[in-house]
Amino acid sequence: MKTIFVTGASSGIGKAAVKLFHSHGWKVIATMRSPEKETELSQLKNVTILPLDVTDVKQIKSTVEEAILLDKIDIVLNNAGYALFGAMEAFRDEQITRQINTNLLGTMRVTQAFIPYFREKKNGLFINITSIAGLVAYPFSHVYHATKWALEGWSESLSIELAPFNIGVKTISPSGTQSDFLTRSSDLVSHPVYDDAMQKMLGGFKFTNTAEQVAEIICEAATDDKDQLRYLAGESAKATYARRLEIGAEEFRKEITQTYLALQKR
Repeated sequence: MKTIFVTGASSGIGKAAVKLFHSHGWKVIATMRSPEKETELSQLKNVTILPLDVTDVKQIKSTVEEAILLDKIDIVLNNAGYALFGAMEAFRDEQITRQINTNLLGTMRVTQAFIPYFREKKNGLFINITSIAGLVAYPFSHVYHATKWALEGWSESLSIELAPFNIGVKTISPSGTQSDFLTRSSDLVSHPVYDDAMQKMLGGFKFTNTAEQVAEIICEAATDDKDQLRYLAGESAKATYARRLEIGAEEFRKEITQTYLALQKR
């Protein structure tokens, strides 16, 4: 029986992944900031819930150590994260810092804590939830994009570095997912000059995936034994990235700009 360690397991994609892997007979170590509030996953056999705030360096160390003592970990699913939306000039420094600490540094630090363990046993897999926002860009999402683009580049570099130790690295890039993405999992920052434009842009988002569908792609990446870095989750993500590759980065940027400008004229 294999074991997967999941961050951000209290809702959305993380919770769906826990339930799916559990249904497939895996042991799951599900981590979240407030495990005392979890009532569903705590009822599942072979699911262990541990506290983990990925911005807390000391807790990362202690939780990873506890997890390794509990069981043989085969896969780490770095899922914890949220989206920061707004005009660049509207952000406070602490908002920018929190976004980077959660989405980027949190994933890096959890991964770093597990690398020696995987290296010693000469086996392991990191699956990092990025986003189509790690491959393309839209307005009012810049700091979020910064973290997701960074995760894509970091994951690619790390996949090469860890290959000699039989440690894999994969990324999952979903398009908009039906969950609490624009409520619980997002921070929307207001500015009177930009608010109308931002609301129009957010209103155009299409949430075509379910968390369960993304979890299926995660499971595929976890079990297909392929030497493949990127997995696009959802037809929208596939079509968007294919369009960027087809016309090139510069033309794609101009196309997005024209779409954005057209929204402002409505």
